[in-house]
Amino acid sequence: MSDKISRRTFLKAAGAAMATAATPFSLVEVVFGAAKGERFTFAYLSDSHLQQIKGTKFVANFDKGLTRAVAELNFMDPKPDFVVYGGDLAQLGKREEIDHGLELMSKLNHPVKWVIGEHDYYLDLGEYWQQKVSPLHYSFDHKGVHFVVLNSILTFEDWMKKWASDPMGRMLQMARLDNPQGSPFMVGDEQLRWLRRDLEKVKSDTPVVVLSHSPLYKIFKPWNFWTEDAEKVQEALKRFKKVTVLHGHVHQVLYNQIGNITFYAMMSTAWPWPYPVSYTQKPNAVPKLTIFMNRQDPHNERDGTGWGWLDLESGRAGVHHELWENTARRIIYDAKLGKPVDTVYQDPKKRIPPQTHY
Repeated sequence: MSDKISRRTFLKAAGAAMATAATPFSLVEVVFGAAKGERFTFAYLSDSHLQQIKGTKFVANFDKGLTRAVAELNFMDPKPDFVVYGGDLAQLGKREEIDHGLELMSKLNHPVKWVIGEHDYYLDLGEYWQQKVSPLHYSFDHKGVHFVVLNSILTFEDWMKKWASDPMGRMLQMARLDNPQGSPFMVGDEQLRWLRRDLEKVKSDTPVVVLSHSPLYKIFKPWNFWTEDAEKVQEALKRFKKVTVLHGHVHQVLYNQIGNITFYAMMSTAWPWPYPVSYTQKPNAVPKLTIFMNRQDPHNERDGTGWGWLDLESGRAGVHHELWENTARRIIYDAKLGKPVDTVYQDPKKRIPPQTHY
């Protein structure tokens, strides 16, 4: 395919390729906007929640989700430069679960950049993750882009002390979706200081991509779709012209724009969550520009799950969500509107019945 292929043709071709997930397909590398005009793509997996039942027996459905994603990513041609894993590899943070996840991920033919999730962290506070997987936060540069990986699922010290003598009790409290005994996620002052120091050496016109597990904005506090000090992170990124934040955790398609920052939520390979505004009949804090994905069928274990790939152009991410048993979604940043736009469903008149939320 030509490097001069149009944006519309690119997205159309990509959608057709994704429709045949069992066969090899091609991706077109798109100019990211780095000074040297280097091009690259990367893929994104998240939220597999691998759960041990006993011994070597694990929940088969969650295993199948990650195994399928790895197999499909290995078909990519040309290969992505790397794959991001967005957190919650394990369900209860056990060593057996993390080891099992690493074994499944070892079949992947691409290098991996790791983000930790709360399900990986709260049993031993990330000790085994740091031994076997990656640091809890770090940064790296790739072809003119500065990437920052944050541990966004920290919480208050008082809450941590309360559960200090009961690691599994602490893990189970944080593993629940709607938990009055839980505690909000945050990046924390120490990591914020590290972030500011890390960004000091980066020029304002350098594209920045931030990878976190929880959203670095506030969606719905009762479900902990929330980062308490998100505004402080946004402030640290304010001087940069091109900032993209990618996160997992919410198991649903969300995207919005806050100031100079474009935010995209990525899919789970395990199960989908409903939207709080639909399920609880309570408003959430997602900006009105966000268009919900098709509602998933709760009786279909694979509906609303999947993985995504991203092409980066002029510092913004174009995202393809491959929903395995639902309509694929393609979202691009519209420079004229100054926000992400859904290529099919942005216009309310074009929505299909499952997008009506009650």
